[in-house]
Amino acid sequence: MLKTDRYKAFVAYFSAQQPNPVTELHYNSPFELLVAVILSAQCTDKRINQVTPALFNRFPTPESLAASTPDEVYTYIKSVSYPNNKAKHLVGMAKVLVEEFHGVVPSGTDDLQKMPGVGRKTANVISSVVYQEPAIAVDTHVFRVSNRLGLTHHAKTPLATEIQLMKHLPKELLGVAHHWLILHGRYICVARTPKCEICPLTHFCKYFEQMNTETALRKKEQEQLQKAKKLQKSKKLNRLVAQLKKHNMPNTVDIAD
Repeated sequence: MLKTDRYKAFVAYFSAQQPNPVTELHYNSPFELLVAVILSAQCTDKRINQVTPALFNRFPTPESLAASTPDEVYTYIKSVSYPNNKAKHLVGMAKVLVEEFHGVVPSGTDDLQKMPGVGRKTANVISSVVYQEPAIAVDTHVFRVSNRLGLTHHAKTPLATEIQLMKHLPKELLGVAHHWLILHGRYICVARTPKCEICPLTHFCKYFEQMNTETALRKKEQEQLQKAKKLQKSKKLNRLVAQLKKHNMPNTVDIAD
């Protein structure tokens, strides 16, 4: 299947089945989403949603968070991954947000990345989700699923994946495609044991095609090996029978496997 056909099939399926996907992070403002996305690095959205209500209640504005300390923030986020670093990033982010952007979350990815804890992925999330800019954030799910489906080719880094996806997807679909890939990777195309048996995308999935081809080849190889063993055993038996006839010995003998 051509890559263009894969993209068409990908867009056609999700446009029909999930036309309006949204992030599973809970938030009520751009500031809250920014905090939640920073916290979500290498952590589940479920866990983040458990800690952010109390965190947002204590720090409802960038100003209140900027006036805090990493030690205090830590007490609210200690159950997430890397809480010490994230506490420092959140306070640092809030200070820059207040001092340079007057408490307003910027829309540009370059401006967003000026803040501690905000990398390209986080910046793309804010830019696309909050401001509907044509950007696609590449996390571990997007990276894995786009590669397995065959939407990317030899993309070794998140940036390479982002560039290829932006090249082939319509600009107006970049934001929703991000959610399509994340949700599919989170619930079906999981990392260790993808649930191919319930996946609706196997008809154009490159990974499924390859795995099934490899399985067929392994099965064929095993069958050929079994035939070879039987043939070898048959030849051995024929040689023994020939030897018995040659020496006029009774045609009975125990043959070890």
